[in-house]
Amino acid sequence: MIAEAKDFEAECAALATLLAPLSDADFARETAFKGWSINDIMSHLYMGDTSARQTLMEPDAYAEARAIRRKAQDGGETLLSYQRRWVDGVQGRALAAAWRESSSKTAAAYAEADPKLRVKWVGPDMSARSSITARLMETWSHSQAIYDLLGVERKDHEGIRAIAHLGAITYGWTFQNRNEDPPGPPPHIRLTAPSGAIWEWNADTSAPSERVEGPATDFCQVVAQTRNIQDVGLTVTGPNANTWMAKAQCFAGPPNDPPAPGSRRTGA
Repeated sequence: MIAEAKDFEAECAALATLLAPLSDADFARETAFKGWSINDIMSHLYMGDTSARQTLMEPDAYAEARAIRRKAQDGGETLLSYQRRWVDGVQGRALAAAWRESSSKTAAAYAEADPKLRVKWVGPDMSARSSITARLMETWSHSQAIYDLLGVERKDHEGIRAIAHLGAITYGWTFQNRNEDPPGPPPHIRLTAPSGAIWEWNADTSAPSERVEGPATDFCQVVAQTRNIQDVGLTVTGPNANTWMAKAQCFAGPPNDPPAPGSRRTGA
């Protein structure tokens, strides 16, 4: 049993509720995330959730699908173009329904999986637990652009601890992905959960002068690059911690820069 699969399902259910009142025309509205429409974001999540289930249940079929996608990318096709082709014209409410069916199947499959089972992915192999945690993070982070566009303040739950943990353990990845050496050990991270509980990482291994403190939601927004560090309520102390928070990236893929200050906000 993988507990994070339940958190993933809860996040998907919240997004489905957000999307339910929208018309087909609403899905064409452009978000503040790279100019992607709601259709584009839902295509991305639909393809990702389906691929995550495929690599768990049908690894050979996933390898074939991944080879096709890699060939397209090597030929110059963008991810946005590829995923638009992948959904084969399905848009709007029909796309939301197809995604929801797929995400529910993915949650159910991972809930019963061996947490330590290794699965293939775009980058290095990962455990099944890490795979569904990545899907949770992707759903949470990409849906932020939809919440923002619709002017809705999201109510986070304790399930974001898995996203915060992913952010904490990818300190080194942020630098290595940019061919840089980490400037020092990870800072002490002390976050306030939605419930008011305190979550901590690196309390015994960090330098006393290097700290990141504040709301867990804000930390997750920075490491998932849905907010700029200047736009959240975190207190960052120390040069290494500040360097990290200025470009933190908890997701796989090439280096990405965070959004410009003030460019991502509720109502934008």
